[in-house]
Amino acid sequence: MPLTAYDLGERTAFVTGAAGGIGRASALLLAEAGATVHCADRDEAGLGETGALIAKAGGSAQLHRLDVSDRAQVKAALEAAGPVHILAAIAGVMHTSSVLDTEDADLDRVLAVNFRGVLHACQEAARSMIARGIRGSLVTMASGAVDAGRPGLFCYSVSKVAVVQLTRTLACELGPHGIRVNAVAPGWVRTPMTAQHAAEEQGRIESMMLRLSPLGRLGRPEDVAQAVLYLAADSSEFMTGQILRPNGGVSMPW
Repeated sequence: MPLTAYDLGERTAFVTGAAGGIGRASALLLAEAGATVHCADRDEAGLGETGALIAKAGGSAQLHRLDVSDRAQVKAALEAAGPVHILAAIAGVMHTSSVLDTEDADLDRVLAVNFRGVLHACQEAARSMIARGIRGSLVTMASGAVDAGRPGLFCYSVSKVAVVQLTRTLACELGPHGIRVNAVAPGWVRTPMTAQHAAEEQGRIESMMLRLSPLGRLGRPEDVAQAVLYLAADSSEFMTGQILRPNGGVSMPW
C-alpha cells in the first residue's frame, strides 16, 4: 500500500543504479509509494531481481539495461520511459588509491559514472520535464566524502563534490521551470559497492564509523532510500539545492 505521507500515485520515477544497494532500496520504496518505477543499471541479473521484488510487493516496474556513462543509452531509456516526474540518479562506482598512486584512467572511470552519468541523467530528464511542463524532482547521490578528506578516496570524493556543484547549479537553473534538484549525502552504508573493499579495510572503516556515530550503528540502504523518497515527494516541495545527510551523525556540517 502507498505510504500516505508520500503518495506518488500516477507518477513515474526513473532510478539509475537500481540493481542493488541504495538504488534497489530506493526503487522499492518509490514503488511502494505508488510510483511506476523505471529501473536502470548495467547489471542485468540484479535488475531482474529488483523488478521481481517490486512485482512481488504489488508494484509496477520497467527495466532498462544501460551504462550511465553512455549518454545515448541514457537518452534512449528516458525517451522510452515517457513522462518522468522523478529522477533518482544513484548509479556509482568506487576506486581506492592514494593521490600519488592514482592513474588518469582511474579518475576518468570514476568521473564517467559518478559525475557524467549523473549529468547525463539529469540533463535528459530535465529536458523531458521542461518539454512536457512537468514540475518534477531530480535527486542526485553525493556522499559523506564531500564533508571530509579521507585517505584513498580521492577519485570518489572528487566525483561526489562535482555532483554537489551540479545539484546546486541545476537547482538555480531549473527552479523557474518548477523542477527541484537536491542531493543525498549518506554516510558509510553496507552495499555491494562498499563490499568491494578488502575485508580488513572494510572492517577498519566500519569500526571508525561506529565510533563517530552518536547513534552507534552503520547505515542501511533503506535509511538512504527514505531520504530519496522525501525529496521525490510533495512533502519537500519548498526544498531545492539542498543536501540531506542520512549519516547517523558521523558529520554535522552547518
